[in-house]
Amino acid sequence: MTGEVAMGLELFGIDPETNEEGSPTVWADLAQRRLVIQSDTVTGAQLAEVSETEWVAGHGVGVPSHESVISIPERMIPFIRKACDAVERAGLQDSAPGDDEVGRASGDA
Repeated sequence: MTGEVAMGLELFGIDPETNEEGSPTVWADLAQRRLVIQSDTVTGAQLAEVSETEWVAGHGVGVPSHESVISIPERMIPFIRKACDAVERAGLQDSAPGDDEVGRASGDA
């Protein structure tokens, strides 16, 4: 299953405990250097906590309308790690030595 490519996305894993009605899934878009993740939408008290807390001083509260908060089961972590590694490798292949972007933390891709 890992490594299947469709429309620019590479599949890294689907929840092994899934049924036929949707499931947590992890893809990577290596060209854009992004993870794409499908999982359960956070609602209720968890969403309220996320939305109403100033997690970083000076950063606004709330979830912008173009963003979503999701919950990812622990069993998906190995797939996320593999996808993160692939995205990071893609970024390293695209960068010339000493060609680091301003503001990028060491190790960020």
